[in-house]
Amino acid sequence: MFFSQLCTTAIEAALLAGKILRDGFGTTFMISSKKERHDLVTEFDIKCEKSIINHIKEHYPNHIFLAEESGESGNIVLSNSSTRWIIDPLDGTVNFAHSIPIFAVSIAAEVNGELTCGVVYHPMLNEIFVAEKGKGAWLNGKQLHVSSAPKLSESFLVTGFPYNISANPSEFIDIFYRFLKLGIPIRRLGSAALDLAYVAAGRFDGFWEAGLSPWDVAAGVLIIKEAGGKVTQYSGESYSITDKSIVATNALIHGEIIEVFR
Repeated sequence: MFFSQLCTTAIEAALLAGKILRDGFGTTFMISSKKERHDLVTEFDIKCEKSIINHIKEHYPNHIFLAEESGESGNIVLSNSSTRWIIDPLDGTVNFAHSIPIFAVSIAAEVNGELTCGVVYHPMLNEIFVAEKGKGAWLNGKQLHVSSAPKLSESFLVTGFPYNISANPSEFIDIFYRFLKLGIPIRRLGSAALDLAYVAAGRFDGFWEAGLSPWDVAAGVLIIKEAGGKVTQYSGESYSITDKSIVATNALIHGEIIEVFR
């Protein structure tokens, strides 16, 4: 598949960060907490983010960034660039910190406020999910399409728990209980970027979560849309990466899932 230079740069940056994570996995390193007790950050989050940003700057020195560890590098309205990169250098830090090999690098680019390319890389399996607007979604060169599960009762779902789950944000505990009562198989992997990529690949039929940040979802949202899926808020309204609730499905079961939230 031929990708633009923008998307190729994202792929290269993800591969470089993935190598850092593979080399660091299972070693001894510093771990600290952010605002929430289990919202962890390691020295490898920092190393990967610097590697990604440095690589992108080599090609696009005037672009700006929104990255999990370093925040916003500039205001796109005030800058001379129309492109913003949205980066999670290590999505699944808690897994990585506990030597569980389920985590990913997530990189997306917005051009004039529109998601244009997205990359989610699972370094331990060497799986790279890539989407470019209008060019479809791909996994290691093979085109992706969401599943064909026609009904919620026949579905396989995935979700994630907010770090402040004890506060029950967006009534998450109550909603989770409703899904459990339906008897549907549900998994919790610990990486929203991979959850979204796996829905795009048809491995899961649907995903929901509350309290995510733009860097958690930006790449995965584009990958799902380019694979034929649907993404909204819990309400069923259109979704933007700054919204605090997300539902992503194969489109066929979307209406039924939305009904669970009501």
